[in-house]
Amino acid sequence: MKTFLSIGAGPGMGFATAERFAKEGFQVVLAARTIAKTRELAERLVSKGYKADGRRVDASDPKSVAELVAEVQKQHGPIDVLHYNAASARKATLSEQPRDSFNSDLAVNIGGALVAAQAVAPKMEDQKSGTILLTGGGFALAPSPDYLSVSIGKAGIRALAHGLFEPFRERGIHVATVTVFAFVSPESKEASSVAEHFWHLYSQPRDSWTVEANYPVSA
Repeated sequence: MKTFLSIGAGPGMGFATAERFAKEGFQVVLAARTIAKTRELAERLVSKGYKADGRRVDASDPKSVAELVAEVQKQHGPIDVLHYNAASARKATLSEQPRDSFNSDLAVNIGGALVAAQAVAPKMEDQKSGTILLTGGGFALAPSPDYLSVSIGKAGIRALAHGLFEPFRERGIHVATVTVFAFVSPESKEASSVAEHFWHLYSQPRDSWTVEANYPVSA
């Protein structure tokens, strides 16, 4: 059974994407900072007949991210799909941003994604297959002065995806991002649509891999 690991799994895009892959026969591991909420999401999948469990991870802590990946690999074997969905969406202008919070915001918004990619890449390279999916945002292209730290983080996510796409493709690893130009609430058609975009990217034939999809498509 293939394994899908979601880091930063929440009730919106994270859960919808995990469920989309679970429907295709993946066992799902959901990980986020609050273990009770993560397990609740996993139990929702289990109640529908899917195989899922919840773990705790601090996406801002490189050690926590690396340990999570190692634990999942030890229990389930190589991770076939990594979905990095963590974000610190702090609303703050430059003058409002607490000085001690900016680095921690970036650690969640982009640092954890880089560490997660580092952690899963070796085994993906060994098996010459694997997919790394990153949740992007429209702020990457149209940064908001009211959400500076997440705007910079989403720009970083997009740069990470584009920077890794070619070298990882040569190793059999598909790196891709969905740039989301919409507010997405839990259990919404938007969440399901973003999940479908991620599934489409995963399903692309190897000779037709692309690095980015936009939601909505017209954005």
